[in-house]
Formats: sequence, structure tokens, C-alpha cells
Amino acid sequence: MAELRLKGKCALITGAATGIGLATAQRMALEGADLALVDLDEEGLEKAKADAASKGARVMTFRCDVSEEDEVKATVRGTEGKFGKIDILVNNAGIWRRYLPFSETTSDMWKRYIGVNLLGTMYFTRAVVGGMIARGWGRIINIGSVAGVYGNANMADYSATKGAVIAFTKALAKEVTEKGVLVNCVSPGSVSNVQDQVEPSQLSFAGRTGTHTENANLICFLASDEASYISGQNIQIDGCRKKM
Repeated sequence: MAELRLKGKCALITGAATGIGLATAQRMALEGADLALVDLDEEGLEKAKADAASKGARVMTFRCDVSEEDEVKATVRGTEGKFGKIDILVNNAGIWRRYLPFSETTSDMWKRYIGVNLLGTMYFTRAVVGGMIARGWGRIINIGSVAGVYGNANMADYSATKGAVIAFTKALAKEVTEKGVLVNCVSPGSVSNVQDQVEPSQLSFAGRTGTHTENANLICFLASDEASYISGQNIQIDGCRKKM
């Protein structure tokens, strides 16, 4: 890597113990960022911390339920107490692994999806955006989904939360871009369950799934000064998704 694009920046990543969040932490460590890694999986967090530290990053970890606002506030205070600021927020934490007709879902299921996927994104964003505005520089990258663009059958509640995340991204960007805070959304299509391994897929014209690292590469680009004219966008990373 020719240069450390994120040197001197502090990035907070939710859902950092596995998947796209973990791959983003690994890539940002290589880019020189200080890291605050957030998840409910404490064992996974410790492994992620060790991996990022081996790449030279300064790392903190926080066990946090993103749907609990008090836990979110404590996580942000802890990060700022250690690193002094939060420059980059990656709202990656989310739940989705359930396929049910909407008529068979329950209001408790909806509330959990809304709490994690939408309110967690909003809680963390509100906790950090004021500091970003005060410093005149910030990057907020929300993780949406193609389900929030097209709507997926048997995932109506999940699709609703991701559609809301995309709309939140676009609306917030209109408030804060002129203040130096760029807000974008990354919406993955199908992603392999195994890091850096692709699987055949009929859901994209590319004929395969994406990888965690491919998504992380896009997230890290949006977090850098190279993306200084991009805000308010929902960028699909889906191998030319078939609308199904």
C-alpha cells in the first residue's frame, strides 16, 4: 500500500467481530487508523483486536448492544476519552438471518430489527456527528442492503429497516455536508459467508457473491480524502444485481 490514507484518523466500527465489519477493521488498520471496535461478540472482538494490533493499529474494543442508547453513549465517551475524537463512523451492526412471510412475523421481531438496524445507526450517528461538525471533518458510512432498494420477499421487516437507513443517509447528508461531514451508504448484495471466498450466485450478472474485503475496500475509500466529493449516496456493491 503506497500510503496510509487514514493515518491520524480514529474510526469506530460497529459489528466489527465478523464479516464486513471485521474486514473493514483489518483494512483500516493497514491504512493507519486508530480503531474502536464494537460488537456483542466479546471473543470475536478480542480476535479482531489482536489482528488489527498486529498490523500496527491502536485498538479499543467495546461490548455494546447498539439498540441501547445508553450503551452507545458510553462507547462513544470511552473512545473519545482514549483517542480524543471520532473521525469515521461505520454503522455496520445489523441482523437479518430470517426468512418468513410477513404474516408470520411478530411485532417483537419488527422492534428488534428496527432497534438494531435503524435506531442503532441513528444513536451512534447522533453521538458522534456533533464532534465531527465542530472539527469540520467527518465520514459516516452506513451499511444498507439491496433489500432496502428492491425489497426482498420474506424479508419485509428487514427490507423496511434498510430502506430507512438509505433514506436517513440521504437526508442527513443534506444537513451536514456543507459542514465537512460526508455521509454515504454502502448497500451490499449477496456476500459469501467465508471471508475472501466467493460462491456461485444467480442473483447477480457477475454470477458470484461478493466478499467481505470487496465491501471493506469501498468503505475505506469512502472514509478517505479520496472520496471528498461524494456525499448523500447509496452505492450498491452487488455484481450487477438481478432485481429479484
